Amino acid sequence: MNNSNIIITNIKELVGILPKNKLVLGGKEMNELSILKNAFIEVQEDKIQSFGSMKDLKLKDTQNIFDANGGSVLPSWNDSHTHLVFAKSREKEFIDKINGLSYEQIAKKGGGILNSALHLEKISEKTLYENSKQRLKNIINLGTGAIEIKSGYGLSLEGELKILRTIKRLKETFDIEIKSTFLGAHALPTKYKNKREKYLDLIIYEMLPNIHKEGLADYIDVFCETNYFNVDELDRILDAGAKFNLKPKVHVNQFTSIGGIQKAIEHKAISVDHLEIMEENDYDSLRNSSTIATLLPSCSFFIDIAYAPARKLMDKNIPFALASDLNPGSSPNGNMNLVNSLACIKMKILPEAVINASTINGAYAMEISNLTGSITVGKQANLIITKPIESYPYLFYSFGENCIERTMVKGKWNK
Repeated sequence: MNNSNIIITNIKELVGILPKNKLVLGGKEMNELSILKNAFIEVQEDKIQSFGSMKDLKLKDTQNIFDANGGSVLPSWNDSHTHLVFAKSREKEFIDKINGLSYEQIAKKGGGILNSALHLEKISEKTLYENSKQRLKNIINLGTGAIEIKSGYGLSLEGELKILRTIKRLKETFDIEIKSTFLGAHALPTKYKNKREKYLDLIIYEMLPNIHKEGLADYIDVFCETNYFNVDELDRILDAGAKFNLKPKVHVNQFTSIGGIQKAIEHKAISVDHLEIMEENDYDSLRNSSTIATLLPSCSFFIDIAYAPARKLMDKNIPFALASDLNPGSSPNGNMNLVNSLACIKMKILPEAVINASTINGAYAMEISNLTGSITVGKQANLIITKPIESYPYLFYSFGENCIERTMVKGKWNK
């Protein structure tokens, strides 16, 4: 089928229609979802050309028709926080967790991020790319149409470059929008255990200039948390990143609230991610900023910690995105459909808010909500076509079922 001009017909529900100037949603708006029943949508090249009611559709001979057959159409998921490029799974730590060890205890005995860094050191860049390519293909089939991918499992100049070069190659291979984030400050490598300042110098004076030289990153991130990197170190690293035009997207408040949110906002962070532990001053800071929160429910599910307070964020009119946190240690899941089900079931937010958080707000957290994230004429044709389902909440109600019939990225059917 020629992809240059496609009409998708007999859509039961066309979900997520927004005006062009609406780039992020917060508060009560997150529970609002514009839907057109018995609809069509027209795709021209890589963009949404038009949409409307089936009764108003006038077909032309030059158009290719895809019959949705009573399925629904939504904007594709925008997954704004992942660690998709990694060397090896960590199921042995999964067993440790079942036997009662916490995420922090596993890290202290050499597991966690340091374990992933060890495996990364041993893998070739070619194999790392092939493995990552397959992961990305799988999640596109599950409805993801844009993604952010972090480094952070190298923890050395060579290792971080290996990951970021792999991400760059994925950008060159796939039509999907990919944002790349440098996360050298993910954990302190074992050999720098008693030389903390030297590792910070390595990040600032060696990693950053080399990453900039090759044009490998869009953002900079720091795991600002007790036993990882403190607020002063966050400040120093973000200052260094700014000199190379890297905007912050920061890990904060996963286990403790230590002032990372406030410092990230001071640096005009695009997003602050995790937020399982929140104090009142954290809400106040976010409410008065343009920084978006990003919540990661499958991480909470997998390592059995608190879920981020999504409803309280909505009550305080603070926008948030939902993301998978795909990684081998705390969230070995890139399926945004499961993420969305967990948000409904465990965070107690409505399907409407879940869809908005995973589409338009996820795009905002990657600075691409002008390009994707809603059914809007002129935006990229990044679409999910579901199997025939009773209504869109069924997607999250039937959490073990794959309800996606087909996906489209920039006007092309995913194979």
